[in-house]
Amino acid sequence: MTRRQGLTLFQLLTLMAFLGVMAAFLMPLVAKARVKAAEAAATNNLKQIALGCHNYHDTTGNFPAGNDKNNFSAHARLLPYVEQDALYKLIDFDKASDDKANADARKTFIKVYVSPLDPLERAVDESGPTNYLFNAGTQTSLTANNGVFFQDSKTKITGISDGTSNTVLAVETLKGDGGKKGVDVKRQHVAYKAAELKNLKDESGVEDFKDGKNVVGTRGAAWIDGRFLQGTINAGRQLNDARPDVDCGGEGGLAGPRSLSGRIPVAMCDGSTRLLDPKLSEQTWKAIMSANGGEVIGSDF
Repeated sequence: MTRRQGLTLFQLLTLMAFLGVMAAFLMPLVAKARVKAAEAAATNNLKQIALGCHNYHDTTGNFPAGNDKNNFSAHARLLPYVEQDALYKLIDFDKASDDKANADARKTFIKVYVSPLDPLERAVDESGPTNYLFNAGTQTSLTANNGVFFQDSKTKITGISDGTSNTVLAVETLKGDGGKKGVDVKRQHVAYKAAELKNLKDESGVEDFKDGKNVVGTRGAAWIDGRFLQGTINAGRQLNDARPDVDCGGEGGLAGPRSLSGRIPVAMCDGSTRLLDPKLSEQTWKAIMSANGGEVIGSDF
């Protein structure tokens, strides 16, 4: 009987080295493929949200308000248009979004409202989160802003004079992590009382974040809530700005979308989706967040 000859030690070491080189070569490709798949899933979520907005507009004659008198978000109003009609019927819109009557609806996790690009599941345990915030505009206050979804807004497509393909509908941003220490501006922000809104400056919140004062990690904590940094966002900060977002009692503030490292998915008002380069200029960023400012959009868009 002939014995099969095994690998020599040299051959085994050579094979292991070859497999190691192949693994090192393939791992970055696998990682890139995963990111692209996650980006595709994220933009698909935004596309569904945008489609829901257009179906809502077809039914009512306008887009839903960014935030209403009982602090319900556009997300809450869109539920029947994103296959969540049963959940929509559980909500008592005559009471506040955080009323105990709406507790069960508030804590519901809705897959289409959460991005696969964000590994963090929730900001707080008692609320269903969202990574997708609606465009209030470029001004600090939610009231009478110049975007599409602001306080009690009823924006019509015909009112978007800059063009629906040039105006952001919603953006993706990282959720907060519930933390109360200033560790990372991508996960925590500074929270002031509403009275501070009129005193905001470009550098507001920077020192407080550095000193660990007034720090919260509640961005996108509750999809049902339309207040600032819950359901709405503005162009007060650039993409992945080094300065912290600032919220003033949910009535407005300074904010911009945050990502872990890559491009930032957005939905436009014509229903299309795009991936924004984090290095997008401030001028272009503000131009696409204004619905009727007539600004010239840069070539970097």
